[in-house]
Amino acid sequence: MVNITSSAASKVQELIQREGEGQALRVYVAGGGCSGLNYGMAFDEDAEADDHVVEMEGVKILVDSYSAPYLKGAEIDYVDGLMGSGFTIHNPNATSTCSCGHSFDTGSNASTARSCR
Repeated sequence: MVNITSSAASKVQELIQREGEGQALRVYVAGGGCSGLNYGMAFDEDAEADDHVVEMEGVKILVDSYSAPYLKGAEIDYVDGLMGSGFTIHNPNATSTCSCGHSFDTGSNASTARSCR
């Protein structure tokens, strides 16, 4: 389903320690953004019945059934550099992306594109 790098897993584990144990990382897509779909991440305590559940690098990752086809084979990474730090998603399903890196298109959702915010 999705993969997570060791640097992203370390950062997620650090954040979970602040949020409280028992949290999972929910990764999802939602309509919007200048390319059609936006990535989203949040902590969640419970998996839904239709969630895909992946455990890697000590992190439990939840992906809902709507988001799963768009995220299949994606890699979650955490970059800490001179120009800033944050999570990034490398998605082999994206045919184009927004310059901000938070929005993407798979070729089937272009009609939903909106301006970035």
